[in-house]
Amino acid sequence: MQFLDNIPWWVALAAALTLGLAPFFPEPHIVEKLRMLSAGTLRRPIDIFDFCLHAAPWLLLFAKLLRMAMVRG
Repeated sequence: MQFLDNIPWWVALAAALTLGLAPFFPEPHIVEKLRMLSAGTLRRPIDIFDFCLHAAPWLLLFAKLLRMAMVRG
């Protein structure tokens, strides 16, 4: 878990807000991929890869938040 502790907060937040939401218009890509996932149309390998790429920064940010909550608790 030291890996998560070594990543600065600003890096995790910047990655989530840039790569995690890019492209911003007409809607964030992660929103499109989540809609496809909920509709059951996320099937093509390129779409799955794209979903993983845009979800990774958010997962990192949530993992850091969870780690912080566990250490304080």
